[in-house]
Amino acid sequence: MISGYRSASTNALLRDRAGKSTGVASRSLHMMGQAIDIRVPGVKLDQLRNAAKSLKIGGVGYYPASNFVHVDVGRVRYW
Repeated sequence: MISGYRSASTNALLRDRAGKSTGVASRSLHMMGQAIDIRVPGVKLDQLRNAAKSLKIGGVGYYPASNFVHVDVGRVRYW
């Protein structure tokens, strides 16, 4: 697990450090405990993304440069 729950202050800090265009949402579902950023040893990142997308139960973000997949329980969407 890369990131799970994060407080509003931690989220703001990450957003400020990374810049607003990097995917740290101002109203991130991480702040409600409804999102997780993950990687699984031995599983290719694109396979993990595809498995998450196949569930069709929330958002899936693919971040190959940072080596993680974001999964949340919000509306179904992909980026």
